Amino acid sequence: MATLHRIPIAALVRVLCIIYDSHDRIATADARRGIHRMSSLKQTVLAARSRRLPSAIYFEGDALARAAVVECARIPHCSFESSDPARLDEENIFVVADQQLFAEHIKRLRAPNVRVIALSDERFRDVRLDSTVYAYLPGSVSVTLLERMFDNAIDHMHLVQTRREANDKLALANSEIYELNHIGAALSAEHDTRELLELILTKCREITRADAGSVYLVEEEERGEARGPVCDQRTPRKYLRFKLAQNDTVAVPFGEVVLPIDETSIAGYVAEHGSVVMIEDAYELESWVPYSINKQFDMDSGYRTKSILAVAMMNPKNETVGVVQLINAKRNWRACLRTPEDIENEVLPFSTRQMEIVSSLASQAAVAYENSHLYENIHRLFEGFVKASIGAIEQRDPTASGHSFRVANLTVAMAEAVDRDQTHFRDVKFTRSEMKAIRYASLLHDFGKVGVREEVLVKARKLYPEQMEALRSRFDFARRTLQAESCERKLAHLLEKGSEEYLRELPRFDRELAARLDELDCFAEFIHASNQPSVVPEETFAMFHEIAGKRYRGWDGSVRPLVTAEEVRLLSIPQGSLDESERQEVESHVDRTYEFLKQIPWTREIRNIPELARGHHEKLNGQGYPGKLAAAEIPLPTRLMTIADIFDALAAADRPYKESVSVERALEILGQMAANGEIDPHAYELFVQAKVYERWKVDCFEY
Repeated sequence: MATLHRIPIAALVRVLCIIYDSHDRIATADARRGIHRMSSLKQTVLAARSRRLPSAIYFEGDALARAAVVECARIPHCSFESSDPARLDEENIFVVADQQLFAEHIKRLRAPNVRVIALSDERFRDVRLDSTVYAYLPGSVSVTLLERMFDNAIDHMHLVQTRREANDKLALANSEIYELNHIGAALSAEHDTRELLELILTKCREITRADAGSVYLVEEEERGEARGPVCDQRTPRKYLRFKLAQNDTVAVPFGEVVLPIDETSIAGYVAEHGSVVMIEDAYELESWVPYSINKQFDMDSGYRTKSILAVAMMNPKNETVGVVQLINAKRNWRACLRTPEDIENEVLPFSTRQMEIVSSLASQAAVAYENSHLYENIHRLFEGFVKASIGAIEQRDPTASGHSFRVANLTVAMAEAVDRDQTHFRDVKFTRSEMKAIRYASLLHDFGKVGVREEVLVKARKLYPEQMEALRSRFDFARRTLQAESCERKLAHLLEKGSEEYLRELPRFDRELAARLDELDCFAEFIHASNQPSVVPEETFAMFHEIAGKRYRGWDGSVRPLVTAEEVRLLSIPQGSLDESERQEVESHVDRTYEFLKQIPWTREIRNIPELARGHHEKLNGQGYPGKLAAAEIPLPTRLMTIADIFDALAAADRPYKESVSVERALEILGQMAANGEIDPHAYELFVQAKVYERWKVDCFEY
């Protein structure tokens, strides 16, 4: 997290006075000579270009690179093998196509005084080589393109060197100005990025009396936007997004647009170089400047852009995070520039003093923006953690997938309906922090299920699948045993009584076997029906006692129970699929949720989240769990969450232990619960009247 520094106001005033005294004289002298600040930049560029021009170096064994370089007549060139050591220690541009030669000389080519232009139709697979390449050009590159890239590489080396020298001088000579860059702590209280940008631009315009202004932010493309087989290895591309515009004279038809960070536009130039551009008349740019202005807005609106001040928003890491661009400094802050006469009489060039002050404010703005951005990132980080946690929990019970999100949608929608209500809840108004607590509590209300055994959590029948499979195998074995015993009796009778008597008694043997098999099948069908999570009638318990007494002969001849006592106990569960211990384990998820949420260091405004989530199974009549709380002890947000939880449990997609019901039937059941004093009748009435249930699967606002 960025460290925030504060500077006393008196110190700020003293520094601004120094700026005024020292730079106003410079601005006056410049005005007398008719020179704006871009003139000094031109001199710097010309001075930089007066240095010895670097050479294009190629390897003798690299035929493709040698042929391409030799064709460039205006570029001084020589082979690596023929270059003397002193020349190689200077600034040079290496042109390579042979990856093997590149790899052999990688140490020299990674030197700071070297730029590498690679001739290849695709990026090198070797990461060491790829990271060293300044630019890729196709193997069939034209002379013009190669010369242009050679110029770019030279400009890049000179720019890096110039900026390094300038930053060193700035750090030594302007320590007080550097401290002013951290005054952004004054803006750090505003976490809403849009409001923060409005404040930054308004203050910059007030200080400079600018008629108009705009703010651009530097953004990076998402990793998923990158294309190509090596997209994961490259640095994400950055661009400028036009985020805000203000104009006191004409209405601005604002719409966000994206600009490249390059030298074609003023904002792009400032962002690319982290510099300041100050222009006296935008319609009379000098021929050497690389950028131009877009006059289309002036033509469409009848406006006249004249003086411009564009300043980079630099953070303490010396990274550009945005650009503040101001237009038309005025003599009179309240003047409107509607006619050419107004432009002529009111518009002034931006002064050096204004440039320094705006630069300081831009640095403050960068810090404040990064604080706001960091706050949003932390929020997104926690939001991602919450959603990932919920996803992990619901993967243990796929049939309940989406339950927590739907409960949050309904709970937040009900809370919003409570805010709008002018009847029973007219005195209740939830703050933004309270809405955030309600949302997180409803999202995480079932988090404690992570501590419930998965086989219990997804138990759909009274017997576990492996128990039911063992029971089926036992019945099959018993059936085969009955058939084998019948065959043994038949054989014994045949041997003892003879074939005539055997044939006479054979139908009786078959009837006895069929009767015993029918009884076994009847027991199996009864067990299958009893295994369903439905209500067990009182009269069926006698059948369980009868089944419990049945025996079969095992493979070793021992007599064993057909249905074990544990199986009889589970099949005798009066309602649902869980026995008492399993039900208590499932209900323990509420306390587990509370204990988990208590460990999170919630901020003061939302520290009641654990309490809100803990009560979502409580009932107003005191018959809920885990605390059997009375109505007065259950907060309103929890009452809303309870209704949302029950509605989703009733109407959601079929769960293994129950079938879903229609929305109408779910509302009827909720109405019965309200009449019985289990849920809040007023909240239920609002749930129906406001048709909150229609927001069931609509994502709620992320407070």
